[in-house]
Amino acid sequence: MASRYTLKILTDFASAHTLRGYPGACARMHGHNWKVEVEVTARALDEIGMGVDFKVIKQATRDLAAQLDHRYLNDLEQFADLNPTAENIAAWFYHALAAQLNDDRIAVHAVTLWETERACVRYAEDES
Repeated sequence: MASRYTLKILTDFASAHTLRGYPGACARMHGHNWKVEVEVTARALDEIGMGVDFKVIKQATRDLAAQLDHRYLNDLEQFADLNPTAENIAAWFYHALAAQLNDDRIAVHAVTLWETERACVRYAEDES
């Protein structure tokens, strides 16, 4: 049986958005203190016994979160034509992190974006 290690980090950022086309209060500008949970899988360990250093995952995620922190998401290029829903923000983190971190040993497995303490979305792609 092949081994797999799942590493997980958590960081946060604050931003505001407006949900275009939403039939309710969220169509007005409002903000969230978002939490971003990133899961990376490693199929093998490196020479010192790590899948990937947690600080590598943390730094990549914090750098992306900094692009959104204390911003109005609708004004950002990445959401100009994409409604800044929790689902789309989670997918944006996933794809941006995968482009930076994925290699022959490790891969971004999932991104969970917490909009509130009680509501989140998890984005992952089917393994093929």
